Amino acid sequence: STIQKQRQELQLLIAELKDRDKELNDMVAVHQRELLAWEDDRQKRLTLAERCNLLNNELNKRNEIIKSLTKRLKFLESQQNDSRATFEYTQQKFKELSQKVTDATVHCQALEEKNRSLHCSVLELSTKTGQLQAREQELLTMLKLKDEVILETTDHITEFTSKFRKLESALRAAKTEEFSLNEEKQDLKLRLKELILETNKLKDDLCEKVKENNKQQEEIIHLRQENCCLRNELALIVEKAKRKDQLLQFAKSKQARTDTELSSLRQIYIKQQRDLQFLHVNLESSQELKQ
Repeated sequence: STIQKQRQELQLLIAELKDRDKELNDMVAVHQRELLAWEDDRQKRLTLAERCNLLNNELNKRNEIIKSLTKRLKFLESQQNDSRATFEYTQQKFKELSQKVTDATVHCQALEEKNRSLHCSVLELSTKTGQLQAREQELLTMLKLKDEVILETTDHITEFTSKFRKLESALRAAKTEEFSLNEEKQDLKLRLKELILETNKLKDDLCEKVKENNKQQEEIIHLRQENCCLRNELALIVEKAKRKDQLLQFAKSKQARTDTELSSLRQIYIKQQRDLQFLHVNLESSQELKQ
């Protein structure tokens, strides 16, 4: 009966060993699958690390591009400020030249008015000269007719001759003044033409500066838009890198769980080996007792 009990116990132990062996085989298969999954995770982690390095390099390149674009933007802003200062200086100079042209026009009109008045005075002197010449002829005829009053008429003639000479000298002075005024008028006209040409030239320069300023403003707007796009792209890259870091942390935690589970399975396997050795020893001792 003892041997039968021991046989039953041995059969039960053998069945239990078979179950344990089956469980161990299942656990080994699961362990193999986990090892394959761990290898896949390791390969994925390596590829992720490599991609992370590539993204870091690309991020550094983008940072350099952003720095260069920032420097260029600052340079263009300084150039725009210079252009604005030049534009303001040109406007000020244009206002001064316009004021000068206005003053020259007013002065030219005053000179023309003076020239008209002098011309009128010259005409009056010419009429007076004609009248005096007529009076002189009349006096000459009177001298021929009246010999008695020759002395008085001679005095009158000398007086009128002196007056006539004075009028002639005044006429010459008026003519010389008119000539000088005409020359001054011609000079002022030439100066006015030069000022008009310079004003037109300044207007053309002002238009060119305005066009250049508009072009620079368009380029600055384009660079700002490009900078915003690059910043958005950089934010997306950083967000992707953060997500990859999170996935890497998840993979690390999963690897840690796998390692702990594997160590626990190893401990269970060692314990089962010990139990199996103990059962083998019991089996051998029972066989010896049976013999």
